[in-house]
Amino acid sequence: METIKIKQVRSRIRCPKDQKAALDALGLKKLNRVVELPKNAAVLGNIHKVRHLVAVVEN
Repeated sequence: METIKIKQVRSRIRCPKDQKAALDALGLKKLNRVVELPKNAAVLGNIHKVRHLVAVVEN
């Protein structure tokens, strides 16, 4: 299965609860953390919701 690496590049302070929940679902709790997740619709939807807080890391 294809995977995608994402990194949290901006702080979650002052973000709405739904965006904090999306970051938690992605496994991002601290700044500059990188996680590798499967590339499926659920993950891509969460990334889209917090696209201003995360960056996709090239493999």
